[in-house]
Amino acid sequence: MKTRKYLVLNGPNLGHIGDRQPEIYGSQGLDSLPGLLTELLGEGAEGIELLFHQSNFEGNLIDRLETARREGLDGVAMNAGALTHTSLALADCLAWIGVPCVEVHLSNIFARTDEPLRQKSLMGKSCIGVVAGFGILGYALAVLALERHNAGVQDKK
Repeated sequence: MKTRKYLVLNGPNLGHIGDRQPEIYGSQGLDSLPGLLTELLGEGAEGIELLFHQSNFEGNLIDRLETARREGLDGVAMNAGALTHTSLALADCLAWIGVPCVEVHLSNIFARTDEPLRQKSLMGKSCIGVVAGFGILGYALAVLALERHNAGVQDKK
């Protein structure tokens, strides 16, 4: 069986997941992600390889997405942080690279009514879906969604 490779890509200020503002983003770190995948996928998690990348720089994230395309990765679970709401450049990159992507947010951006800008995504239209508000579990749910997408298993809209 072919190993499926998924990139977990994180943008600015997400290098300290689990430590940074746990009241908003939770206290689990990315090191718990393989265990969560095993819980969700059981033995199916054995065929998955996760690649991790984080950068505080927009251009570096774009470079990594373009590399994901060249590498033929099976998908991207991306939390672009604040760039979600402001980066046309990231949105443009996602629109052309042809790698399935699930947008991930640790917090529920739609419930952050005190910051309306955070309720909008420039990248969402180029993603197969959005997972928000479940902390680290959101990355595992994104990979599960990518697995189902790649297997051709999709719920009817």
